Amino acid sequence: MEKLSYLIALVPKMDPTDYVGFTFFIGCMAMMAASAFFFLSLSQFNPKWRTSILVSGLITFIAAVHYFYMRDYWISNMESPVFFRYVDWILTVPLMCVEFYLILKVAGAKQSLLWKMIFYSVGMLVTGYIGEAIYGDETQSWIWGLISGIFYFLIVYEIWLGSAKKLAESAGGHVLRAHKILCWFVLVGWAIYPVGYIAGTEGGLFGVPMFQDLSMDVIYNIGDAINKIGFGLVIYSLASAVMAEKESHA
Repeated sequence: MEKLSYLIALVPKMDPTDYVGFTFFIGCMAMMAASAFFFLSLSQFNPKWRTSILVSGLITFIAAVHYFYMRDYWISNMESPVFFRYVDWILTVPLMCVEFYLILKVAGAKQSLLWKMIFYSVGMLVTGYIGEAIYGDETQSWIWGLISGIFYFLIVYEIWLGSAKKLAESAGGHVLRAHKILCWFVLVGWAIYPVGYIAGTEGGLFGVPMFQDLSMDVIYNIGDAINKIGFGLVIYSLASAVMAEKESHA
C-alpha cells in the first residue's frame, strides 16, 4: 500500500477545469489506440501495402509517446511544451509526406519525390521552430513564419498540381481517391497549424485580438489528432479497398 501511495503521488495532478491538459490526455490516448489498430491490422495486408500501414502506425505511436511527455510537462509547468512538440513534428510530419510517395509507387513514383517532400516538410518545421521558439518578437516571428509558409505551399503545390498529382491521375481508381483525400487533409487540416502559430506568438503575431485569447496547444492538439489519425485511416481504407477488389476478381 505504501508503494502504491508513493506511485500515485508521483503522478501529476490535473485540474478538472484544465481543458488544455484534457486535450493532451485525449490526444495521447486516441493516438495510442490508433497505433494499436494499425499495428494489429498489419497481418491482413500483403507486403505491398504493409509498409504504408506500418508508417501510419509509427506516426500515431511517435505522437502518442510525445503527448505522454507533453501532458506531464504541461501539468507540471503550465507552459507550452514547444520543444517536445517540434521534436514530434520533425519525426511525424515527414513520415506523413512519405505516405504520398508510398501510395504512388504503384504509378511509378521515384525517390526524387520522396526526398523532395521530406525536404519541404523539414524546412517548414525548422523555420517554424525558429520563429516560434527562438525568436519571440513579432517581426522575427512573422519573417520565419512566412518562410515556413512558403515551404508549406510548396508541399501543397506538389500534391495538388505537381508530379504527385500526375502520378495519382495515372494510377486512377482507389489511389486517386485516396490521394485527393490526403490532399484535402494537407490543405485544410494542416491549415490549423498556422492558426496555432499565430496564437502562440507575442501579441498574436499581428496583434489581432481574436488570436490573443486562444490557446495554441488546444489548436495543435486537435489538429494533430485529426490529421495523424485521419491520414492513417485513409491509407488503411485504400489498402483495404485495393485488396477487396483483387479478391473479388480472383
